[in-house]
Amino acid sequence: MSEQQPTRIVNVALTQMACTDDPRENLARQVKLAEQAASQGAKMICTQEMFRSQYFCQVEDHRFFQLAETIPGPSTEALAQVAKRHGVVIIASLFEKRASGLYHNTAAIIEADGSILGIYRKMHIPDDPLYYEKFYFTPGDTGFRSWNTSAGKIGVLICWDQWYPEGARLTALQGAEILFYPTAIGWHPSEKVEYGHSQHEAWEVMQRSHAIANGCFVCAPNRIGVEKILGSDGRPVSDEGIEFWGQSFVASPNGQVVKRALVDREEILMVPCDLNQVEFSRTHWPFLRDRRIDAYGKMIERFIDEG
Repeated sequence: MSEQQPTRIVNVALTQMACTDDPRENLARQVKLAEQAASQGAKMICTQEMFRSQYFCQVEDHRFFQLAETIPGPSTEALAQVAKRHGVVIIASLFEKRASGLYHNTAAIIEADGSILGIYRKMHIPDDPLYYEKFYFTPGDTGFRSWNTSAGKIGVLICWDQWYPEGARLTALQGAEILFYPTAIGWHPSEKVEYGHSQHEAWEVMQRSHAIANGCFVCAPNRIGVEKILGSDGRPVSDEGIEFWGQSFVASPNGQVVKRALVDREEILMVPCDLNQVEFSRTHWPFLRDRRIDAYGKMIERFIDEG
């Protein structure tokens, strides 16, 4: 009879909050939430997407490039102090200024000693009504990566990446046991009645499928609140804005939602993740074993025209 594996439980915290138009206020709020999460026993903390500002991509406006910061920079320095003080890993989603004219939507992985372990730059960049990200962000060039942190091996992707199974798979193939998806997603209020339920369900089910297919935990922190971005004339660029739907969640390797936050409340979502479940899932549902890597060559083509 084999010996029972020692427990590998990691307390993971996702923070969701509303953002104002004051970056300093947002940073202070995020630092406070991280402090609270760490004091409650979190060993990994992940922020929502671009917590330092409102979701400015609702409009194409050069003013908002001023919100970008370097990495290392003010936000990573503030959160690194929290990480070092409490011995906690922090995934911080930021608007990165890499160089003049070169900007990314980036997540910084801060180790428990306060050092920056690495960065991930968002690979898939959307361009939809009120989500005009291509105006601001250069597509990422880090590729899909995993990091062996002091609290476990993780992968980080960002928001729109969550619709692409290829990104989740390539990250999991590097051994990631937890996938984090910092997110900023919500409803166009006029569409909420007709499409709201199906839109949210699709978002959640897609990420739950990543958990199942890759035998890992999936964690998605999202923001809350209604944000109406003001144009240069001082008027909202959209009468409705975006109603962010919160509902940050953690899915286990069997795809079940372990815990879900509310729609409209600032929260710290704390979940003890037993990383032994990853090994159990990957051996009992051996999808990684049975992959036909000899038959997937055409996956790198844009479209397969059999005509």
